[in-house]
Amino acid sequence: MRIGVNVPNFGPGTSPDVLRGWARTVEGLGFDLLMVSDHVAVTPDVAQQYPAPFYEPFTTLSWLAGSTERIRLGTTVLIMPYRHPLLVARMAANLNDLSGGRLVLGVGVGWARQEFEALGVPFHRRGALTDDYLDALRAAWADGADYRGGPVPIWIGGNSDAGLRRAVRLGETWHPLRNTLPWLREAFGRLKSLADEQGRPVPAQAPRIVLRLTTSPITDPDRLAGEGTIEQIVDDLEQLRLLGSDTVVLDPFGGDPQETCHPEVAWHALAAVAASWDLHANHL
Repeated sequence: MRIGVNVPNFGPGTSPDVLRGWARTVEGLGFDLLMVSDHVAVTPDVAQQYPAPFYEPFTTLSWLAGSTERIRLGTTVLIMPYRHPLLVARMAANLNDLSGGRLVLGVGVGWARQEFEALGVPFHRRGALTDDYLDALRAAWADGADYRGGPVPIWIGGNSDAGLRRAVRLGETWHPLRNTLPWLREAFGRLKSLADEQGRPVPAQAPRIVLRLTTSPITDPDRLAGEGTIEQIVDDLEQLRLLGSDTVVLDPFGGDPQETCHPEVAWHALAAVAASWDLHANHL
């Protein structure tokens, strides 16, 4: 099982130097994947959770590709309805080509109603648009020469039943976000059932979980996967490995934008995971 990291590409502490520091730290510790998130118009509903500056994912990942050598690069998640699918197909394919085949394209339908309005995209059609655009992506990549570097692995984000069904129909991998271990165990079962019903292969599983390191164990039954002592976090990773997860993405951002001014706190937690989980052995 591979381990990735969700890197904040937003907030008051984020800058080119900090992003470079994140990339070098994450790659240096031996993690397999670096991912960033996506917003285009930082409308009030977005800014409340992810304030400016917000670095655009394709631009950011292209720049970080030149600052790294091995680590894969990805989006968690690109909001698919925001951009024309042929533009996404070209940018993703070219970035994959320029980075030596290191791109993972995680996609989702989006949630920020004001941002949809600012971009002139109908919020109520975001699911149908995502489905149509994913079909267009694959058709463009199948066309060949005009999209050098494609196809790119597609991860389908979303915790809803619609997200599960979309992953079965249109993605190689399902990418649920921040939940409990019991919920993930039950959802992985539902994913298999849906795939069996449709006569399709079961998508790979690549959950994104929190990373919140504590000095004493968390005993709350609603504890999120990735919260607690290093022993609890490592056990969560092992349980997800046993459940068949292909990749787990650690998300150290706790929700306070001021955290971005002190990335060394997250780097310390990541170093603790790296020291307790043999990242090199799990690449083999």
